[in-house]
Amino acid sequence: MIEAKDVAKDFILHNQGGTVLRVMEGASLAVAPGECVALTGASGAGKSTLMRMIWGNYRTDHGMIRVGDTEVSGAEPRQIIALRRGTLGYVSQFLRVVPRVPTLSVVAEPILALGVAQQEAEARAGDLLRRLNIPERLWTLSPTTFSGGEQQRVNIARGFVHPYPALLLDEPTASLDAANRETVLSLIEEAKRRGAAILGIFHDQDARKRVCDRVVDVTLFTPGRAA
Repeated sequence: MIEAKDVAKDFILHNQGGTVLRVMEGASLAVAPGECVALTGASGAGKSTLMRMIWGNYRTDHGMIRVGDTEVSGAEPRQIIALRRGTLGYVSQFLRVVPRVPTLSVVAEPILALGVAQQEAEARAGDLLRRLNIPERLWTLSPTTFSGGEQQRVNIARGFVHPYPALLLDEPTASLDAANRETVLSLIEEAKRRGAAILGIFHDQDARKRVCDRVVDVTLFTPGRAA
């Protein structure tokens, strides 16, 4: 469901005379339906860079990335938008939303965009917000006013409101207490059971052991690594 083959990424340092810095090369992985794969490696190894290339935010300078039937590495913007709408979900570390939009609408928006009726969309959003312990009295407020942990839970609810066939998770249990951490891990397990292919960054080792089937060490794709 998620596949990368011989992927490389360069950054151009414009403030250093246009120097080209290769930060990743030879990156290859595959994630099957119902499987959760963790990206590991030291800070700066390229975990987030690889995730952003799969999401379509960063250009792939060499190689191929495919999600479902879409070859992300050569896709047009409209294809990336369509991929994100129905196939590929992404839970990042940071919630980015339009200010003043109510929390319930923020969570329901991905399925409203797919044509789900507003009443059903808000019901599904509300169910997830309850599971993630966001009090109903806060649903009419913008999540930009929430604490970091509350914003993370809203982000998770938004990422899980649609049964995406593929999911990218960037430290989904960060900033969460034990009860909410358990809820998030249960959501990941449920997604696996329905056949979602999940690729994630899990610094929480216990969480990684519980939900991940394999790990991929991103330092293997660092240019100039020792043999």
